Amino acid sequence: MTASGIDMIAIAPRPGLTARMADYARRHPTVVVGGGVLFLMALIAILAPWIANDPMKLTPINRLKPPGEVYWFGTDFLGREVFARTIYGSRVSLIVGGSVAVVSVTIGLVIELVAGYVRWVDAVVMRIMDGIMAIPGVLFAIALISLAGASLVNVIIAITIPEIPRVVRLVRSVVLTIREQPYVEAAISVGSPMHKILIRHILPNTFAPLIVQTTYVCASAVVIEAILSFLGAGTPPEIPSWGNVMAEGRIYFQVAPWILFFPGLLLAITVLAVNILGDGLRDSLDPRIARRM
Repeated sequence: MTASGIDMIAIAPRPGLTARMADYARRHPTVVVGGGVLFLMALIAILAPWIANDPMKLTPINRLKPPGEVYWFGTDFLGREVFARTIYGSRVSLIVGGSVAVVSVTIGLVIELVAGYVRWVDAVVMRIMDGIMAIPGVLFAIALISLAGASLVNVIIAITIPEIPRVVRLVRSVVLTIREQPYVEAAISVGSPMHKILIRHILPNTFAPLIVQTTYVCASAVVIEAILSFLGAGTPPEIPSWGNVMAEGRIYFQVAPWILFFPGLLLAITVLAVNILGDGLRDSLDPRIARRM
């Protein structure tokens, strides 16, 4: 008690940044693991010129050498280092995955923010999206690349288009729910313009599900790019990508399985890391799940 008879209330100090990060890592270890592996893959892709030799260098005298001290991942049928081609291949996969995720989420968000709010536009847009979703994504990409030609940009476009309807449907479910909320109806009743309602009230509610959806789109794009390259309908053969490396090595699988094994291993690790990161973000951003953790 003080002289005035009022108790002094001790205010607990706010935990520091390190303590908050440690607590978050303890409650959501999948975010840390998935994000850490993905960061490591991105770092390897950026530092590829410094940690690997020229992926196109030919040494026929060293063709089909098994993994060892000199050639960590062995060599292919032309004597090129599988390690260098695998490291440089991570650049293509991460560029395609990241580009497809950003572009498809941005386009899908803009389309459905307006379409979900305006009912007659929503009916037209959803019929178009249903038509796109009726075509398998891989077949659509193969057809588009066959017409436009094989290049990195065309691969990104071909994979992005089939992913947009998935984002549109996700945003639509959020918009349809939010636009019926009392605070949105109150904003409409006082004459707030549509663009302010979309930006202030509806857009912020789409961030959490879109962040999670972005990771799944990225993982799907990485896999589809590898499939297209493996089938010869993706990036040009002269560009080292995981799909191209595995496609070139499938003929020599019985005598040189390492040509397929190492690119396939890094592909699996990358996709698994992205999916683990998405699951962790879903658990941390969903209020109903976060309360139980």
